Amino acid sequence: MLLPRFFRSPKLTKTIPPLVAGLALVGMLAACGANYYPAKGDNKPHPGVARAHSLPIHGIDVSRHQGNIDWRAVAQAGTRFAYIKATDGGDYLDPNFRTNWDQARAAGIPRGAYHFVYWCRPASEQVAWFAANVPAEPDALPPVLDLEWNNGSSCKHDLSREEVLEKVRVLLAGMEAHTGKVPVIYTDINFHRDVLEGIQIDNPMWLRSTAAQPHERYANRPFTFWQYTQTGTVPGIRTEVDRNAWFGSESDWIQFFLTGCDPRTYMRLAGQGRCAPLK
Repeated sequence: MLLPRFFRSPKLTKTIPPLVAGLALVGMLAACGANYYPAKGDNKPHPGVARAHSLPIHGIDVSRHQGNIDWRAVAQAGTRFAYIKATDGGDYLDPNFRTNWDQARAAGIPRGAYHFVYWCRPASEQVAWFAANVPAEPDALPPVLDLEWNNGSSCKHDLSREEVLEKVRVLLAGMEAHTGKVPVIYTDINFHRDVLEGIQIDNPMWLRSTAAQPHERYANRPFTFWQYTQTGTVPGIRTEVDRNAWFGSESDWIQFFLTGCDPRTYMRLAGQGRCAPLK
């Protein structure tokens, strides 16, 4: 089986490590029946999310709270992707970000960065902070905008729903301009109910639902990624870790990696020049 031409492009062989290409090829072979994530675990599995385990593509999201990670062990366990905490607001950089970013890449795990929104900080400041700290690399996954309420923090706001949505638009546009990729939106049940429900969204959605399938908690909102547990276990990580599932098949995942867009919206967004072309 040949690698996709994307991985054989002379221009990209300088920027994409061989292990990433290897993971893509192994992923295609896994579609033939191999168990690609045999080392997955969960300290407190919930029966309401059992369907997640039947999905073929699994990954993690991490921050400083996971401590020092053995990324080669994480890769050998079959982890297909990792989203790594980068920035909060306009002045916080996760102290483990650059180490996680570089070591995940070296281990051959496709990875992306996420930014946690502070509603009391101007969107322009947050975009500038993200761009100053997160490299725009061609082999990175699309960035993630983490949309939750800042409960329990000193960051208070009195924004209306319309003002919150305008801030989200500025953040998404700025992250897309910096990385050249359509950002993923991560959100939880409360924020989606209060702000996003009923809004047309082109961006891939990463939905948190740890006790039920996403369609049971999010009205008319298909998921691209599903965060289904916060008590997961993965070799190479000493603490519990969030585990996530991709919505679709091996070929869907490869297309997402190649183009930066959810295959279900690819044709429409590619027509707007917002996705890398399929080769």
